[in-house]
Amino acid sequence: MSSKESSSNYFLSQPHQPFFTLALLNAVIFMLLFMLSYKGILLLNLSPLKLHVYSLIFLVFNNVFTGFLFTTFPRFTASTAISYGFYRAIFFINLLATALFIVGLFLSSYTLYFSMLTLAISQLFVLHKLYRTQQVGKAKTQDTIFILIAYSFGATGHLLFLLCEIWVDLDRFAILLSFYMFVIFLTFSIAQRMVPFFSHSIAQRDERFLNTILVLFVLKLTLFMLDGFTVAIVSMIILDIILALYMTGEFLRWKLPLFTSSSILWVLYLGLFWLPAALMFSALSSTLELFFDLTFTLIDTHLLAIGFLTTIFIGFATRVTLGHSGEAPYADRFTTNLFWLIQVIVIMRALYGLSTALELELGFLFDISATLWIMLFVLWGYKYGKILIFGVKR
Repeated sequence: MSSKESSSNYFLSQPHQPFFTLALLNAVIFMLLFMLSYKGILLLNLSPLKLHVYSLIFLVFNNVFTGFLFTTFPRFTASTAISYGFYRAIFFINLLATALFIVGLFLSSYTLYFSMLTLAISQLFVLHKLYRTQQVGKAKTQDTIFILIAYSFGATGHLLFLLCEIWVDLDRFAILLSFYMFVIFLTFSIAQRMVPFFSHSIAQRDERFLNTILVLFVLKLTLFMLDGFTVAIVSMIILDIILALYMTGEFLRWKLPLFTSSSILWVLYLGLFWLPAALMFSALSSTLELFFDLTFTLIDTHLLAIGFLTTIFIGFATRVTLGHSGEAPYADRFTTNLFWLIQVIVIMRALYGLSTALELELGFLFDISATLWIMLFVLWGYKYGKILIFGVKR
């Protein structure tokens, strides 16, 4: 792209730019709305839990996935790039649906449902485009197949969310399917390909790795739906330990330069190892809940969502934003401190979960973790928003 192009043309010139920007804004807006709703300051047309889960999955992380996959999936499959007209249309549909979602939260449940339907249809179009890209591509790899599987889970979960609002009572299944089989498994499927690639790892990949993880995640989802039974809880504890040990063993086999890499790489390693760490903590917290009747307020879920998902997301988003703007993928001190800030957020949220289990009056830890989340995305936007929107160099 020539330097004479206007900044408005630049914003839409590459697919990751508008989608990353929308996700960035939504991360701030919807966390703020969730905080106010959770504390009873705002009364919205969606419960705080559903607002929190739906907005983060389908209004934040799904936009991240769309921008990232529209940029990289054609390269994975050796296919032609996603056309400007298509990704531009999807972006404006998502933008309109986001605005309608916010309006619906305050004014009309019907507007809310219409926005969710619009977003679900948009996701189906994205899934179809990725599938067609896979079909016409010259390279058909196991990685791209599992990415499509994970995205299919996401589209299914999205439709279930909508059905739960207007017809059936499958809220728990919709949440679990969308979280574990979509955002976690999709992020994992991308990370297990890209992290070794960025690290120039020459270790032979285990072709059974993704298949095994998929099967174990499906089993985990099944046990979640049966967690009223002690046998299912014990089975879940064992499964989480198996998953954690299996993942850790495979990650170590890649021989990643864990302690000698630059921060743009070690943040990805940190995020990657948060996945088995969160699963191991899930086993521990479930054991304590089973034998001591403690409640940790979804601490394991937030270790996954912040420790693994957000760390990987910020790491990848930083690298993609820099790389596709013509700059070297290098994290300066400001960005490195943002990487550490994510870990502070993880700790604050974990301490909040621990305080509820011990029945301590430390509700301010919730406020701190949520506020730091907002600060993270505001600061990242301050640093990289001008690159995404205007093409301004650092």
